Amino acid sequence: MPARIDLTLDSTNAQVLAAFWKTALGYIDEPPPPPFATRAEWLAQFDLPEDDPEDGAWLCDPDGVGPNLSILDVPEPKTAKNRLHIDIRVEGSGTPDERWARILAEANRLVEAGGLVLEEVDRHHVVMADPEGNEFCVAATAA
Repeated sequence: MPARIDLTLDSTNAQVLAAFWKTALGYIDEPPPPPFATRAEWLAQFDLPEDDPEDGAWLCDPDGVGPNLSILDVPEPKTAKNRLHIDIRVEGSGTPDERWARILAEANRLVEAGGLVLEEVDRHHVVMADPEGNEFCVAATAA
């Protein structure tokens, strides 16, 4: 049986990062698990230490297809390249020039949302960073 995965990003400002990733992926805030009415109620059950940061954001694909994304505040900033990254795939067919135009349009949309272009690679994909420097790529779906 295939396993379902969730992804977790460490952050120094979970709400800013959540706003970016909701824009990038079309995700929404994930409701707290039943029977909890709020995320604070859910967190309270864990009896976390007082100095444990409880700020975070929990996002989900509204269609239930993509992995859930948890964004948790941590005290330390990102210090190195992440070893796992997200690929955002732009759909559509067409010529290589048409696919590249769609990739660049998506990269520009994500720059407007707070992302940063790091590198354009061989008219194939764009390496970007979110507002806290987590790398991800924008590429076309398979032709």
